[in-house]
Amino acid sequence: MASLPLPKLTEMEYLAIERAAEFKSEFVGGEMYAMSGGTLRHSNLAARTVATLTSQLKGKKCSVFTSDARVRTPLSTSYFYPDVSVVCGEVQLYRGSNDILTNPTVIVEVLSPSTADYDHGTKFAHYRQIPSLNDYLLVHNSEIVIEQYTRQPNGGWLLSEHARMEAEVRLASIDCNVTLQAIYEEAYS
Repeated sequence: MASLPLPKLTEMEYLAIERAAEFKSEFVGGEMYAMSGGTLRHSNLAARTVATLTSQLKGKKCSVFTSDARVRTPLSTSYFYPDVSVVCGEVQLYRGSNDILTNPTVIVEVLSPSTADYDHGTKFAHYRQIPSLNDYLLVHNSEIVIEQYTRQPNGGWLLSEHARMEAEVRLASIDCNVTLQAIYEEAYS
């Protein structure tokens, strides 16, 4: 006997379930996807990215968020928990909520073997819908590489790959420079 397809959830149904849940799930195309836990290296790379950006942005009107901050995409009405996100200027929240960002300037995902294709493809396609997003960084977990996608004036995205410890990622959108050494030095020592 064939099983019946599960009905799609609405945004409001997802949010009600998610806010009551003990674990985080992302929401794409009317379906919830449970998030798996990361490795210690993944956690360390994300934490070092948060610390580096926080110190670089001290005194500026920017806020750095961890993977506990939910981000909503406007066209596909999808919800994600990026490893790191940065909002410069006033934080804009979705429909009066206090837990859904709509205007990140920078999003960072730490890649793992199980999520790399998704983060490069489907997830990035959804993130590109966010008008305020100017930089998308993919921090590799298994090698010293940061891929930087920067929105261009024509709406396209330019890829820059940084693959040396002494390399520096220039984030003009938030006026800071991040060295790979700051992100990777303890993870690979």
